[in-house]
Amino acid sequence: MAARTSAETITEGRNYRRYQDGDFKPSQWQDEIFKAGWSHKCPTYVLRTPPCSGSCPSGHDIRGWLDIVRGVEKPPAGMAWQEYAFRRMVEANPFPAVMGRVCPAPCESGCNRNMVEEHVGINSVEHHIGDWAIANKLTFPKPEHETGRHVAVVGGGPAGLSAAYQLRRAGHAVTVFEEKAELGGYVRYGIPGYRTPREVLDAEINRIIDMGITVRARCRIGTDITVSELEEKFDAIFWGIGTHAGRGLPIPGWKDTVNCVSGVAFLKAFNEGRLQHVPGRIIVVGGGDTSIDVASVARRLGHIDTVSEQDRADNVILGHVAHDVAATARREGANVTLTSLFAVEKMFAAQREIDDAKREGVDIRGGIMPLEVILSAGGRATGLKLCRCTMEGMVPKPIEGTEFILDADLIVSAIGQSGDLADLPEMDNGKGFINADKAYRVPGRPKHFVGGDVVKPHLLTTAIGHGRVASAGISEFLEHGDVAKRPKVDVHHFNLLAKLHESNLDPAPYAAGPVRGTDEAKFAVHNFENRAAAEIIPHDDLFLGHFTRTARHHRHEVHIDADKVIGNFDERLLLLTDQEVVDEAKRCMSCGLCFECDNCVVFCPQTAVSRVPKTERTTGRYVETDYSKCIGCHICKDVCPTGYIQMGLGE
Repeated sequence: MAARTSAETITEGRNYRRYQDGDFKPSQWQDEIFKAGWSHKCPTYVLRTPPCSGSCPSGHDIRGWLDIVRGVEKPPAGMAWQEYAFRRMVEANPFPAVMGRVCPAPCESGCNRNMVEEHVGINSVEHHIGDWAIANKLTFPKPEHETGRHVAVVGGGPAGLSAAYQLRRAGHAVTVFEEKAELGGYVRYGIPGYRTPREVLDAEINRIIDMGITVRARCRIGTDITVSELEEKFDAIFWGIGTHAGRGLPIPGWKDTVNCVSGVAFLKAFNEGRLQHVPGRIIVVGGGDTSIDVASVARRLGHIDTVSEQDRADNVILGHVAHDVAATARREGANVTLTSLFAVEKMFAAQREIDDAKREGVDIRGGIMPLEVILSAGGRATGLKLCRCTMEGMVPKPIEGTEFILDADLIVSAIGQSGDLADLPEMDNGKGFINADKAYRVPGRPKHFVGGDVVKPHLLTTAIGHGRVASAGISEFLEHGDVAKRPKVDVHHFNLLAKLHESNLDPAPYAAGPVRGTDEAKFAVHNFENRAAAEIIPHDDLFLGHFTRTARHHRHEVHIDADKVIGNFDERLLLLTDQEVVDEAKRCMSCGLCFECDNCVVFCPQTAVSRVPKTERTTGRYVETDYSKCIGCHICKDVCPTGYIQMGLGE
């Protein structure tokens, strides 16, 4: 077989040519509708959702703020592009600086740019804009009007704060009830500070609270206030209480063994400042991001040889005491082993986190299942019996004859968690969670809505999205008494009418009476169709041959070697520069929305496609078609890189 040429290699995986040699048969007549030398099918500008937004659980208009960063969509006079991009971001997610650091970015997996070379660094742009907003002390405006309705938000984590933010934007009074001393939920008490710096988290939380939200900390619903009291005092209730009860290993020897703890309890003790060192040999069972965090924190804390009984790590984790260890105490590296049922390459944790943990000295072993906790005569765990296994779906199958024992001073289970609903039996679905319908309303409880991990544990961005959708449902419920069906593609979309309004280009008022055709009408946006709420545009509808291969601008990362990790709690991800952020945004292909490339204008053989007059032009209304000149050749559709042009009936 002959070697491929470099040109063939460059274009591999892309529809570089829309038509191949030998393509001569016309499509179905319904698609062509040819009649003599002209067609009734002319260009229609069709807005659709890009797959990045369609893949984002929080519902970002990602294409929108990337277009702002790259300079396609202009901010209003007097506003910096960074602020304009920030304002677009926070329509869906009020935590860009936090999520730009810790989100595993499913948007990047869905990015159509993967069909050219590599996805756009969406996360890195969000990170940069979020930090710029903090540095420049941007605030959220208080609502223009008050509805007179009061909503209780139970839980001050990502879901609760997202709901509180959106509800306050809508003009509702909001009170947040939080059991712990500070807001932040799992971001504060579960994720280590070197991944989410506390000053960043505090800045983004305070920006929400400063909108006029009341906070009642150290208040547990079900104990300090009953559910019935909430129902009496508030017009609606949102539950975002998270999952702060860790699951133990379902094996002999685990239950009631003092040095067998959950990953949730371990990270909570660390993030509260109580846990300052760990024993010498630790086994973490998991495979997800929580298990990586536990293992990485253990390596950073290090091991102190001689400790008193009360200073044992398990006593601290279980909340009996707090460490009081001299800062000068000599620390040694803890021996940390992380085991996963799945092979390492199939673990659920982010690959970047897995790579960092290995580099920092964590021994990660995949394809292993725990069998039994080995106990001493005094009832403490001294080791964990395991074996090799294979996976049939989500069920592990042990391989006989492969059993072995790992010695351990502390065993941490990071295999999942559930809600702490001991005081809320009326909300518990019997499994430690709260049921929700598609609008995140609690079935059978009209005033109650819910979101976040207590519905189903997933990503932080998912919890933020739940809060956004549920808050919209609460507003509908308060205004209309019921909740309407949500759109198929339930994210924030580019709003052409809002952009026209911002640019002082509002359509004229509609003149009553029947109208056939809107070519000359000023009350309608001619040859535009909005399918964003129903369709996600695939890469097949783009002209990928337009895009040249452009290397992604990767954020620099601070990598720590195993012999230097003890005591190192510095942030690992570094910001891109302003210019790098702009250049990275320029890699966005603006799927489903015009990015003003002029291809359709240049290639139209009839000069039927032209630019909109500059005084009438704005994002999404850059070109227009004169249907009296158009012959339906669909060349404009073929050369449109973004798939914004579709052929529709033009008469």
